[in-house]
Amino acid sequence: MTRADDAILEFLLNEGNRPLVANPSTVEANIDYKISHVRRRLRALQDGGLVEYYDEDRGLYRISEQGRAYLEGELESDDLEHS
Repeated sequence: MTRADDAILEFLLNEGNRPLVANPSTVEANIDYKISHVRRRLRALQDGGLVEYYDEDRGLYRISEQGRAYLEGELESDDLEHS
């Protein structure tokens, strides 16, 4: 897991509010990483089960239950697939 991964997951979780559904461009506009890196990390997070497609045709992602568990400290990064 990288700092970018944590930033992406925290953005999608939208703590205190309803979780967000976003495309890579929206994520990039709200965190401090370039779009190419955001796309790469979203694919890795999806491979690891931490994010999932909300609408694959439109490229919209959302945080998964496993992603929430990771942010809540219920999963350690060692428990996840390394990407």
